[in-house]
Amino acid sequence: MIKTAGGALVPLDDEQAEALKKFRNGEQYEIEIKLSRNPQFHRKVFAFFKFCFDHWAADKTDWRYFDERTQFDVFRKNLTVLAGFKDVSYTIDGRMRVEAKSLAYGNMEQDEFERCYNSLINAAMRTNLSVAITR
Repeated sequence: MIKTAGGALVPLDDEQAEALKKFRNGEQYEIEIKLSRNPQFHRKVFAFFKFCFDHWAADKTDWRYFDERTQFDVFRKNLTVLAGFKDVSYTIDGRMRVEAKSLAYGNMEQDEFERCYNSLINAAMRTNLSVAITR
């Protein structure tokens, strides 16, 4: 969301606009507003995720019936783990669990976010994604 000069919050892109359609006009909602990091850099990182996802998904025709947003979120988290930004823990039965670090402003400072972006590029180039991107 972005704040306009008149004080209204408006969707930043088509995806956010689509998500807002589930809310009814005139209804009251409780929201939590969080300050985001450098918005241009944040958009750049997510544009990179989208670019990589589009090139990865192009070869995954069997995945076309799955929810694209869910697949994108899983892809984004997997690439983040491959970039080395992860938390490792163990379940009660001893299995290792690996989760992507949160990229949220409250969980990752701007300088770490920039290091993460550089690592994401390297991770994309180290994987099969580099083959898909260069086609």
